[in-house]
Amino acid sequence: MRRLTVLALAALAVPLAILPAQSGSAAPAPIGAYTVIPELPGMGRPVDTAAAAARRRALLRRIGRGAVLIPAAHERNIEQDYVQDNDFRQDNTFYYFTELETQDAWLLMTARGPDSLDTVLFLPPRTQSQERWTGLRLGPDSVAVRLSGIATVLPIDSLDNRVRSARQPLYTPQGRGAAARAPDVAPNSFNVTPIVDSLRVVKDADEISRLRRAVDISVAGHIAAMRAARPGMYEYEIEAVLEDGFRRNGADRVGYPSIVGSGPNSTTLHYDVNRRRTENGDLVLIDAAAEWGQYTADVTRTFPVNGKFTPRQKAIYDLVLGAQQAAFDSVRPGITLRQLDDIARRYMREHSGTLCGERTCDDREHFFYHGLGHPIGMDVHDVGVSRPLEPGMVITLEPGIYLQAEKLGVRIEDDVLVTAKGGEWLSAGAPRSTDAIERVMAGR
Repeated sequence: MRRLTVLALAALAVPLAILPAQSGSAAPAPIGAYTVIPELPGMGRPVDTAAAAARRRALLRRIGRGAVLIPAAHERNIEQDYVQDNDFRQDNTFYYFTELETQDAWLLMTARGPDSLDTVLFLPPRTQSQERWTGLRLGPDSVAVRLSGIATVLPIDSLDNRVRSARQPLYTPQGRGAAARAPDVAPNSFNVTPIVDSLRVVKDADEISRLRRAVDISVAGHIAAMRAARPGMYEYEIEAVLEDGFRRNGADRVGYPSIVGSGPNSTTLHYDVNRRRTENGDLVLIDAAAEWGQYTADVTRTFPVNGKFTPRQKAIYDLVLGAQQAAFDSVRPGITLRQLDDIARRYMREHSGTLCGERTCDDREHFFYHGLGHPIGMDVHDVGVSRPLEPGMVITLEPGIYLQAEKLGVRIEDDVLVTAKGGEWLSAGAPRSTDAIERVMAGR
């Protein structure tokens, strides 16, 4: 239904181009375009075998001696499960150590000392009758060895004996995967998840590259939505343009359900019904992002549906923007998200005046009732929220003010890479100031 909406908008001559048209030149390539590898299932992106191997070594150094057993995700049942976008998304832990998008596999890593690491990938057999329905799958053969960078690939029916012969303490992701699906193999295992999560907090170069791609695609979708918005459009029509911008640029899926809240809905934090018809004078708050290569961005922009902020809307918006900038200016290694939250609220408190009435706009109960930000990565609310910032962490900064009585909500959210010297705006391509937003919407 959303694709039909996009076609209808096109018929009304609403410009959906992500970038300005260039006469006499070919359309720009999608931001997330990639070359398909025919032998690799799923999305077909090549594995960064060096990055995946380095993560495996880092994990085994942490546990010293022992074996780690990690399951891949299972494909959902499209007849019984509620499936959106894809019926399969890889388990984050399995992906972190393999970058493989293959179903029902297992990864066994055994450390017998700091310099001894034995890695085995177990895969189900390929079945031609099944692949008529599912398409090509990765099987236990030389193709899997070459594409995964893992030298030992075995059939899955050899898993039990291999685990029992390891004769090492066994670590598994507790509560899911191995603990739930293979009780005979791992009845008394230790929980590896806290160790893995601690490794995932600081992103390596491959992860940062994926996040940059996800952010750039998300920015393109937000700009497309701004350019297409008109009073009288339904929120779901704006959502259709937004997500069309994501998919045209190679997004694998949305990172989370897209929030498109206009007027009174802009004051509801996780509103994602997206059914209201916009009215002239409304602000539209879009909190939405694309996922690319298993990593998701998280971007929010608020703009007037008619392309012009009122003085009141601009005053609230500028206060939120100033609070965000104050927090960004304080980003540095060693500081915590809680401290950045305090800095943003202090800015609001000192600059509120009477904008929010008798209370200052930083009031947690009435106006700014959520935290300033969180880490992002394979999960939109990723691991490491309470850890002091370190270079390589990627966080969001998202102050907001919500005035329910005025049906006026403003939130600005950007993705920030923590560096040794401070922070880097990853989502700077999405207009942030009221002037910049009005210019983008005027050029639509």
